[in-house]
Amino acid sequence: MWYVLQVPTGREDRLIEEIRSYRIQEYFEEVFAPRSVRKKKYRGKWQISEELLFPGYLFVISENPEELYQALKRIPRMTRILGTGEKWTAMTANDIETVRRLAAPHTQAQHGKWLMDFSEGYLKGDKIIVTEGPLQGMESRIRRIDRHKRLAWLTIDVLGEPREIAVGLEIIRKE
Repeated sequence: MWYVLQVPTGREDRLIEEIRSYRIQEYFEEVFAPRSVRKKKYRGKWQISEELLFPGYLFVISENPEELYQALKRIPRMTRILGTGEKWTAMTANDIETVRRLAAPHTQAQHGKWLMDFSEGYLKGDKIIVTEGPLQGMESRIRRIDRHKRLAWLTIDVLGEPREIAVGLEIIRKE
Protein backbone atom coordinates (compact mmCIF):
# COMPACT_ATOMS: atom_id res chain seq x y z
CA MET A 1 0.00 0.00 0.00
CA TRP A 2 1.12 3.56 -0.68
CA TYR A 3 1.28 6.28 1.96
CA VAL A 4 2.24 9.94 1.94
CA LEU A 5 4.71 11.40 4.43
CA GLN A 6 4.58 15.12 5.11
CA VAL A 7 8.09 16.50 5.62
CA PRO A 8 9.69 19.95 5.84
CA THR A 9 9.83 21.50 2.36
CA GLY A 10 13.34 21.54 0.95
CA ARG A 11 14.50 18.57 3.04
CA GLU A 12 12.92 15.78 0.99
CA ASP A 13 16.14 14.32 -0.43
CA ARG A 14 17.99 14.58 2.88
CA LEU A 15 15.16 12.76 4.68
CA ILE A 16 15.16 9.96 2.08
CA GLU A 17 18.88 9.50 2.81
CA GLU A 18 18.22 9.54 6.57
CA ILE A 19 15.42 6.98 6.24
CA ARG A 20 17.77 4.69 4.34
CA SER A 21 20.64 5.24 6.81
CA TYR A 22 18.44 4.27 9.77
CA ARG A 23 18.22 0.80 8.27
CA ILE A 24 14.46 0.47 8.41
CA GLN A 25 14.09 -0.91 4.87
CA GLU A 26 12.37 -3.99 6.25
CA TYR A 27 9.28 -1.84 6.84
CA PHE A 28 8.93 -0.46 3.31
CA GLU A 29 9.52 -1.40 -0.30
CA GLU A 30 10.37 2.05 -1.59
CA VAL A 31 10.48 5.70 -0.50
CA PHE A 32 10.68 8.45 -3.12
CA ALA A 33 10.02 12.08 -3.98
CA PRO A 34 8.75 12.34 -7.58
CA ARG A 35 10.33 15.05 -9.73
CA SER A 36 9.47 16.71 -13.02
CA VAL A 37 11.71 17.80 -15.86
CA ARG A 38 11.54 21.52 -16.52
CA LYS A 39 13.30 23.99 -18.76
CA LYS A 40 14.70 27.17 -17.22
CA LYS A 41 16.45 30.02 -18.91
CA TYR A 42 19.87 30.88 -17.46
CA ARG A 43 21.97 33.61 -19.08
CA GLY A 44 19.93 33.48 -22.26
CA LYS A 45 20.07 29.70 -22.75
CA TRP A 46 17.48 27.05 -21.90
CA GLN A 47 18.73 24.49 -19.39
CA ILE A 48 17.10 21.23 -18.25
CA SER A 49 16.39 20.98 -14.53
CA GLU A 50 14.52 18.64 -12.20
CA GLU A 51 12.09 20.04 -9.64
CA LEU A 52 10.05 18.31 -6.96
CA LEU A 53 6.59 17.40 -8.16
CA PHE A 54 5.12 17.50 -4.63
CA PRO A 55 7.28 19.76 -2.43
CA GLY A 56 6.98 18.80 1.23
CA TYR A 57 5.87 15.23 0.60
CA LEU A 58 7.47 11.80 0.27
CA PHE A 59 5.74 8.67 -0.98
CA VAL A 60 6.36 5.34 0.67
CA ILE A 61 5.22 1.87 -0.36
CA SER A 62 4.73 -0.38 2.67
CA GLU A 63 2.65 -3.32 3.82
CA ASN A 64 3.43 -2.55 7.50
CA PRO A 65 2.28 1.02 8.23
CA GLU A 66 2.27 0.60 12.03
CA GLU A 67 5.83 -0.75 12.14
CA LEU A 68 6.93 1.85 9.61
CA TYR A 69 5.44 4.64 11.71
CA GLN A 70 7.20 3.39 14.86
CA ALA A 71 10.51 3.24 12.98
CA LEU A 72 10.02 6.70 11.43
CA LYS A 73 9.41 8.25 14.87
CA ARG A 74 13.12 7.74 15.62
CA ILE A 75 14.13 9.99 12.71
CA PRO A 76 14.51 13.68 13.62
CA ARG A 77 12.47 16.18 11.58
CA MET A 78 9.96 13.62 10.32
CA THR A 79 6.57 15.26 10.35
CA ARG A 80 3.82 12.67 9.88
CA ILE A 81 2.15 10.05 7.77
CA LEU A 82 -0.96 11.62 6.27
CA GLY A 83 -4.33 10.20 7.11
CA THR A 84 -7.73 10.94 8.50
CA GLY A 85 -8.11 11.31 12.26
CA GLU A 86 -5.81 8.98 14.17
CA LYS A 87 -5.46 6.49 11.29
CA TRP A 88 -3.02 6.54 8.39
CA THR A 89 -4.78 6.55 5.10
CA ALA A 90 -3.43 4.57 2.18
CA MET A 91 -3.61 6.25 -1.19
CA THR A 92 -6.51 5.21 -3.38
CA ALA A 93 -5.97 3.25 -6.58
CA ASN A 94 -6.81 6.41 -8.56
CA ASP A 95 -4.20 8.46 -6.64
CA ILE A 96 -1.55 5.79 -7.21
CA GLU A 97 -2.40 5.57 -10.90
CA THR A 98 -2.08 9.36 -11.24
CA VAL A 99 1.37 9.40 -9.63
CA ARG A 100 2.48 6.42 -11.72
CA ARG A 101 1.18 7.99 -14.89
CA LEU A 102 2.94 11.26 -14.19
CA ALA A 103 6.30 10.09 -12.87
CA ALA A 104 6.76 6.30 -12.76
CA PRO A 105 10.28 5.09 -13.61
CA HIS A 106 9.41 3.67 -17.01
CA THR A 107 12.66 4.10 -18.92
CA GLN A 108 15.99 2.36 -18.47
CA ALA A 109 17.71 5.76 -18.41
CA GLN A 110 15.85 6.73 -15.24
CA HIS A 111 17.35 3.86 -13.18
CA GLY A 112 14.42 3.68 -10.77
CA LYS A 113 14.01 7.46 -10.54
CA TRP A 114 10.45 8.74 -10.27
CA LEU A 115 10.74 11.47 -12.90
CA MET A 116 8.04 13.12 -14.99
CA ASP A 117 9.20 13.82 -18.53
CA PHE A 118 8.70 17.17 -20.26
CA SER A 119 5.53 17.48 -22.37
CA GLU A 120 4.92 19.30 -25.65
CA GLY A 121 1.76 20.56 -27.23
CA TYR A 122 0.06 23.39 -29.06
CA LEU A 123 -2.85 25.78 -28.65
CA LYS A 124 -5.89 25.49 -30.88
CA GLY A 125 -7.87 28.58 -30.03
CA ASP A 126 -8.15 28.46 -26.24
CA LYS A 127 -7.77 24.69 -26.09
CA ILE A 128 -4.49 22.97 -25.14
CA ILE A 129 -3.58 19.89 -27.19
CA VAL A 130 -0.69 17.84 -25.72
CA THR A 131 1.11 15.86 -28.44
CA GLU A 132 3.99 14.31 -26.45
CA GLY A 133 4.72 13.44 -22.85
CA PRO A 134 2.85 12.35 -19.73
CA LEU A 135 0.29 15.17 -19.95
CA GLN A 136 -1.23 13.57 -23.05
CA GLY A 137 -4.87 12.87 -22.24
CA MET A 138 -4.73 15.02 -19.10
CA GLU A 139 -5.47 18.34 -20.79
CA SER A 140 -8.67 18.77 -18.78
CA ARG A 141 -6.65 18.93 -15.55
CA ILE A 142 -4.46 21.81 -16.77
CA ARG A 143 -5.66 24.98 -15.04
CA ARG A 144 -3.22 27.50 -16.52
CA ILE A 145 -0.02 27.73 -18.51
CA ASP A 146 2.92 30.10 -18.74
CA ARG A 147 4.27 29.87 -22.27
CA HIS A 148 7.35 31.97 -21.47
CA LYS A 149 8.43 29.82 -18.51
CA ARG A 150 7.26 26.64 -20.25
CA LEU A 151 5.13 25.56 -17.30
CA ALA A 152 1.64 24.19 -16.79
CA TRP A 153 -0.25 24.01 -13.51
CA LEU A 154 -2.60 21.11 -13.11
CA THR A 155 -4.85 20.02 -10.31
CA ILE A 156 -4.79 16.42 -9.14
CA ASP A 157 -6.30 14.69 -6.13
CA VAL A 158 -4.04 13.09 -3.53
CA LEU A 159 -5.69 11.58 -0.45
CA GLY A 160 -8.99 13.13 -1.41
CA GLU A 161 -7.62 16.68 -1.52
CA PRO A 162 -6.97 18.67 -4.69
CA ARG A 163 -3.33 19.75 -5.09
CA GLU A 164 -1.93 22.07 -7.70
CA ILE A 165 1.42 21.07 -9.17
CA ALA A 166 3.67 22.80 -11.69
CA VAL A 167 5.07 20.69 -14.53
CA GLY A 168 7.05 21.24 -17.73
CA LEU A 169 4.99 21.92 -20.87
CA GLU A 170 6.22 23.62 -24.01
CA ILE A 171 3.65 25.10 -26.37
CA ILE A 172 5.33 24.84 -29.76
CA ARG A 173 2.72 26.66 -31.84
CA LYS A 174 -0.62 28.41 -31.77
CA GLU A 175 -3.37 27.80 -34.34
